[in-house]
Amino acid sequence: VQLQASGGGLVQPGGSLRLSCAASGSIFSINGMGWYRQAPGKQRELVATSSSSGGYTYYADFVKGRFTISRDNAKNTVSLQMNSLKFEDTAVYYCAAADGSTINWGQGTLVTVSS
Repeated sequence: VQLQASGGGLVQPGGSLRLSCAASGSIFSINGMGWYRQAPGKQRELVATSSSSGGYTYYADFVKGRFTISRDNAKNTVSLQMNSLKFEDTAVYYCAAADGSTINWGQGTLVTVSS
């Protein structure tokens, strides 16, 4: 499974960004997909996940009500709509796809929230 993330950039506090991740390769084996992030000097942390059907989603407390994860199985994509961005949302965001017991990672896309 290969994952290609896009959509990062520079945004002011309170602004919005949409991240997208396209999966290719052995996509038939993908179960859950989601997003993680890693801020400078910190460990990678889970942001949001979506089940294979998209019917079940999970959000970390620090993004609830601000971020929305969505999945398009027809296009093999997972997106993360990020609203009301805060300084502390600055991080490299990674797309992830579960393939059985294996987690496949995308290359990461940088989100910088700055005034």
